[in-house]
Amino acid sequence: MSGRFVVVGAGTMGLGIAYVAAGAGYAVELVEVDPARGAAAVERLGELWERGVQRGKLTADDAVANRARLTLRAGLGEVAEGPDVVVEAVPERLDLKRAVLLEAAARRPALLGSNTSSIPIAELATGLDRPGAFLGLHFFNPVWAMALLEIVVGPATAPESTDAAVALAGRLGKDPVVVRDMPGFATSRLGVTLGLEAIRMVADGVAAPADIDKAMVLGYRHPVGPLELTDLVGLDVRLDIARTLQAAYGDRFAPPPLLEEMVAAGKLGKKSGQGFYRWENGVKS
Repeated sequence: MSGRFVVVGAGTMGLGIAYVAAGAGYAVELVEVDPARGAAAVERLGELWERGVQRGKLTADDAVANRARLTLRAGLGEVAEGPDVVVEAVPERLDLKRAVLLEAAARRPALLGSNTSSIPIAELATGLDRPGAFLGLHFFNPVWAMALLEIVVGPATAPESTDAAVALAGRLGKDPVVVRDMPGFATSRLGVTLGLEAIRMVADGVAAPADIDKAMVLGYRHPVGPLELTDLVGLDVRLDIARTLQAAYGDRFAPPPLLEEMVAAGKLGKKSGQGFYRWENGVKS
């Protein structure tokens, strides 16, 4: 298999999407305007492929081939027209995503997706000349391990684009769900509800973060507790999503003051080394 897959944004989600796309045989162009972030993402991808070999998930030849399929781009202007897929994975801010999507649409991709976890697709589609080719492609962290791909169908999304997205999920080794375009879609609306309430429980002194998480893991068979998951997703990302949902649904999604305080203090979770847990070399302590 071949084809061109463009990922815009080399943060945690962007590099994960690039990883699975390269593994699916796509020629991947990873677009990142920050040179240091881009270089770090390429280095991290190399480490992931090497780890895959060590764990027996990949052959050495597969790892070399995947790395060869990856090209780092400094901007969308370096991307030739006509890619099969473009997915933006920039921070969860409407103005930023709109700007990126407008530029990405100019590359005339067959399928244009946003990795947004909460912003309505209809709002992101504003100004696009081909809204029928646009939809939500919401991946989950870590992308290489999580089977789910949430496909969000906007009011202007063409049926053939939805079909193409479902086929894409299969090629990437993902199991898709197709949902209507509503703020928070299905997964973020439910997941953030649980996460925000867990944060309120910490603030109220109900229990320590580890005990709240343990209760959900052992009592409800969640694979990871809501506070650890918040650390993995990023407290800043959770805060952005909560604000989006608050605007749509009211104060039941109002971010707890503790969340706002932790983000202001730079305690963003795993990526900063401190959230509800301390993280060292990517390991919770």
